[in-house]
Order: sequence, then structure tokens, then C-alpha cells
Amino acid sequence: MSKGLEIRLASRPKGWPTPDNFDVVEVDTPQPGDGQLLVRNLVMSVDPYMRGRMNEGKSYVPPFEVGKALQGGAVGEVVTSNAEGFQPGDHVLHDLGWRDHAVVKAERAVKVDPQAAPLNAYLYALGMPGMTAYVGLVDVAQQKEGDVVFVSGAAGAVGSMVGQIAKLRGASRVIGSAGSPEKVRYLTEEVGFDAAFDYHDGPVVEQLRAAAPEGIDVYFDNVGGEHLEAAIDVLNDFGRVAECGMISQYNNTEPQPGPNNMFKLVTKRLRLEGFIVGDRAHLKDQFFAEVGGWLRDGKISYRETVVDGLRNAPEAFLGLLRGENTGKMLVKIA
Repeated sequence: MSKGLEIRLASRPKGWPTPDNFDVVEVDTPQPGDGQLLVRNLVMSVDPYMRGRMNEGKSYVPPFEVGKALQGGAVGEVVTSNAEGFQPGDHVLHDLGWRDHAVVKAERAVKVDPQAAPLNAYLYALGMPGMTAYVGLVDVAQQKEGDVVFVSGAAGAVGSMVGQIAKLRGASRVIGSAGSPEKVRYLTEEVGFDAAFDYHDGPVVEQLRAAAPEGIDVYFDNVGGEHLEAAIDVLNDFGRVAECGMISQYNNTEPQPGPNNMFKLVTKRLRLEGFIVGDRAHLKDQFFAEVGGWLRDGKISYRETVVDGLRNAPEAFLGLLRGENTGKMLVKIA
């Protein structure tokens, strides 16, 4: 029987994860049963939400199990099909990354067309990050033409898509924050943000006020902490906040105090709503139609940071948490 690799959770991290929290294990290639596919994974995604799944405790998805392979978005090629509608050679998107071969239930696999878009795009612009950006802006923040939009973590996979979608939907000004001068240049020169700043250069609230002298109408939050407090200060009356993530908090061992200006939610009549992309599946067709069209027309630019080799997936994930990626962090498996 042929052998393959999988990456398992060796232990639950306390604070920042380390390589010791992962095991690279050689396993027999699994065999599919009825209604299942054997998929050879080609590329996989590492995403910030995975840090939360490394912790014990109740959340919107079950935690990863210690001693078991991790999970996450992947695109692969069907090797064996025991399910109607799938043939060997088909390419599929599924959620059993972190291994080079996966047995996937047919109902958990989505066929993707490598002729319509590069396979990597189904993990980014046409995948979960792109849909997260789209539903957060369109459905949660209810962005309107003429809005001034602020995005934190703007050079990451979701943030860079948020800015572009906001512009394509008629935002009057899009502002981003990022963690290095190179990322700031990427946002303004490649992605089309109107303004961007490095949050290391001074208090976020001062830099945001300078970039948005007339205030902001929408804040898409990927960071939390000081960024959220600054956005609440600078939001105009009836502003909307889409709470997507708070990466500044993910590795804290103790709870951090929240924004100290929450009363402004009342005085400014702000709306702050957290969301999980999986709750908005009814918007999938709308997302594919609108964002897929922009992608075909060359109206969306995206950059990827690709790490080669499944053995390097833990380091890719740790690099993502350290902010070493521009755009989407991917791992090329085969």
C-alpha cells in the first residue's frame, strides 16, 4: 500500500503556537468507501480561523482533535470515485487539507473548473476569503455607493478583497491599515486603495483621522483591539461595522480589555455585527456571479504567498499569524 503524509495537532498551544504543536506523520493512503472520493490534494489554504480551532471549547465549529489531522480548505484531483457525478481527473474543492490524500464524502466536495479560473483562486478570490469579504460588505455592513470604507488587516487575503469589492460597488474612498511599508505600497499601488497606513507608525486613531477627515461609514474589522476602538471614534453617525475577525487577540493567554469608547455605539447609533461566512451560504450564487464576473474582466487583482511542500504547512500557518503573507497564504502540496 502506498504511503502519504498528514499534519496532526500534537498539542494545544498556550498563547502563540510553535512547531512543537504539530506532528508530520507518514500514513497509508486511505481508501474510499461508497459515496466517497479519494482526492490527491494539490494546494491547501492556511487561515487565521484555524488558530481558534486549536483551542478546546465550544465555538462555531468543533475544535481540532489532538492526535488527528488538521482540516482546512484544499483543492485536489479525484483519483478514485465511488460516487455518482464525479470522475477520476475531476478537480474538487473540499475541507480536508493538511494531508496529501483525502477521502472526501461526495456531498462535501464541490467541482471546480481549472479552465474558468486558476485552481488557487478557488481558495482565495472565488473561495472562502473572497466570499467572506463579499458577504461582510454586502450583507452585514450593507455598504452603499458613496460610503467611506476602512479595512484593517487590509493586505491579507480577506482585507485586500474587501477593498477592491468596496471600490467596485461604488465606495467613495477606501482606506486600509497594514503592518509594513511594503504592504502599504501594495494596497495603494497594486490593489487600488485610496489611502493606507502602517499601524506601527503611530496611534491608529490619529492615522485613521488623517486618512478619513470626513469620517468613515463602514469598518470591516479583521484585527480588533486598538483598530476597533479607533474605528468607533472615527465612524460617522449610523455607521456599520462588520466583525470578521480579531487577529490581534487570537494568541492572548489572558482576555484583553475591550474598546473603552463603546458608549459611542449608542450616541452615534452604530451597528456592530459579527458574522461567520458559513451562515450566508444563500449568497453563494450571487457571490460567484458578481465576483466571478469581475475576476474574468480583470477588475480584481490578487497576490498569493505560496509555501512549497506539505511538510512546511505548519511554518506557513505560523508565518500567517506573524503577518508574513501578502494576500493569500497557500501551501502547494503537489
